[in-house]
Amino acid sequence: MASVAMFVFLGKLMSAAKEMAVAYRYGLGAEVDAYQFVCNLIGWPLGMWSSLLTAVLVPLSARIRQFDREELSHFRSELFGLALIFGLVLALLVSLVIGAILHFGWSGLPANTEQLAIRALPGLILLLPLGSIVTLQTAWMLSAGRHVNTLLDSVPTLFIAGAVLVFSGGEIEPLVWGTVVGSVFHLITLVIPMARRNEIEGPSFTYTSSQWHWFWQGFGIMLAGQAMMSLTVIVDQFFAVNLGTGAIATLGYANRILTLILGLAAIAVSRATLPVFSQAKLNSAVRMHEIAIYWVRLMFMLGLGAMVIGYWLAPWAVKLLFERGAFSETDTRIVANVLRYGLLQLPFYFASSVLVSYALSQRRYTLIFWSGVIGIVFKSIGNVVLVPHLGINGIAAASAFMAGFIALFFWLTLRYLK
Repeated sequence: MASVAMFVFLGKLMSAAKEMAVAYRYGLGAEVDAYQFVCNLIGWPLGMWSSLLTAVLVPLSARIRQFDREELSHFRSELFGLALIFGLVLALLVSLVIGAILHFGWSGLPANTEQLAIRALPGLILLLPLGSIVTLQTAWMLSAGRHVNTLLDSVPTLFIAGAVLVFSGGEIEPLVWGTVVGSVFHLITLVIPMARRNEIEGPSFTYTSSQWHWFWQGFGIMLAGQAMMSLTVIVDQFFAVNLGTGAIATLGYANRILTLILGLAAIAVSRATLPVFSQAKLNSAVRMHEIAIYWVRLMFMLGLGAMVIGYWLAPWAVKLLFERGAFSETDTRIVANVLRYGLLQLPFYFASSVLVSYALSQRRYTLIFWSGVIGIVFKSIGNVVLVPHLGINGIAAASAFMAGFIALFFWLTLRYLK
């Protein structure tokens, strides 16, 4: 966990440098709104694919390595073929859907922002076939216990920062093509070390591996749960659209800092504990429930401490990262307020990250499904109730409302359904 946390921290520092460059170049401009709007819509299916692969493939890989090691390369090749087909089909479907939303004016964006989003779409749609393969290779590295992939996740951010600083007169295009080129190099950095270890095969488009039964067993229920959970980002986006130009960008800047903190918990805990919990379940030699509960309590207390410290440091952090160029002092104050409301979710999020990892290692995919239902329901209720009173701060506060109910759900179910 310590090594993964270090990689996450280094990666998030690189991401912070990218955000500093974007803030300097664009501030809360329409370009950032348009870019975030398209990226969030594209990121929704990619996020589901990534979560599904991690949740299903890591425990399955532990089983294959222990009971059917000779089958591993065969299954890996066929899963690669599936990822390629998935990415290409998804790119076609998503481009049609987002194109229709933008061209028919269904997005709710101002006219200028909508035109920028239309210009960004052809380039950003390439992230779908690229991302489907990147997430697959990341999941395989995680299943093998190689956590350097956590650091490699930051490769695209370096290219985005370089593009927006070097090509200062390109409006939204530097953001778009910096993202695409960065994703290509991210894939290269994943493939090379796996090829050196003979852990990557060419794609196969047959589905004869005996492991598909185990793969699909948890896939459907996980897909439904992750679809609903990841919809919270889309829900937030459409609430923010109605709050005027700059609202999506404001939420995005605040979420960048929150992601640094949440990532240290969620990524470090899940990527460090999921392989361990999965292997322990096969060995049946360790009382993992008691260990999981211990870490839940510890992570909750760490979350409380991080929330208090983060609330105090929020204005300073936003100013340090973003206040330069087009990003003004007024922008700092707005983003810092949103960040403070978002920090309320930290104790619940930290604790539930352990509980989710434990549930996945036990292949309790139904719990993940119901957590997704709880997440989208309570996030929507929170937005409806809080946004009219708190504006964009209400969107951030509703995340804490949602996180609290999800953590309570996992705590009760895993406590009484051992």
